[in-house]
Amino acid sequence: MITRRTHVALLAASLLLTGCGGGAVASTEGMPAPSQETSEPTPTPPPTPSPEMSVEVAPQQIPGLGPKTWAKVPADARQAVVVTGRGRDSSASTVVLYERTEAGWQAGASWPAHNALKGWTDHHLAGDLRSPTGVYTLTDAGGLLKDPGTKLPYDRGVGFTAPGTGFEGEPLAGSFDYVIAVNYNRQPGTSPLDWTRPLGAGRGGGIWLHVDHGGPTHGCVSIAEDHMKELLLTLDPDLHPVVVMGDAESLAR
Repeated sequence: MITRRTHVALLAASLLLTGCGGGAVASTEGMPAPSQETSEPTPTPPPTPSPEMSVEVAPQQIPGLGPKTWAKVPADARQAVVVTGRGRDSSASTVVLYERTEAGWQAGASWPAHNALKGWTDHHLAGDLRSPTGVYTLTDAGGLLKDPGTKLPYDRGVGFTAPGTGFEGEPLAGSFDYVIAVNYNRQPGTSPLDWTRPLGAGRGGGIWLHVDHGGPTHGCVSIAEDHMKELLLTLDPDLHPVVVMGDAESLAR
């Protein structure tokens, strides 16, 4: 005869077997009652195995982007350079390149960056010293140095010489060694040096991703030269790359 103590021990064993697996509920069903005589106890069924799950699942939407911003990201975009400003009036920001895979949006490394001296604006004007917020396609590149091997159309020429000094007295030489044109108020498919302004000259233009010179920009976004080179080697026109740029609060709208 199975005693009450033996029954409690069997119940405890069943809890240990089922609690760490598939979440099955422990039950006394199929087990002998304390007063029931039996020659052999009914064996406890093995726990149901849990399906294997990835420890880290890539998000289906880029983190930090609210519905208004996300709605502007083209459905065919598979690469997104996300520039997140530290504040509305700050010239400090970070850049992360996201790539869309079957598993979701995968983030690359986070790079420090500079944006315009006075921060960000939703309505950029020529000379306002603010970078335009928004989502813009990336189709054209160029620079003073030779093409590092980018798949983007690349225009090399002396027109990318950057003379003078920046807002903090830093030399601007080398700032345009590598540039990627942001398609804000410009004609896609042309050199970054093309000054066609579809919205008119008053809305500014010439917004680029370019080599960082150690200080704020007039309206562009700048990152270290090796990061610019990596970006040029990674961006692929067939993946319809875009830049998503703005201060964190604006991007979260």
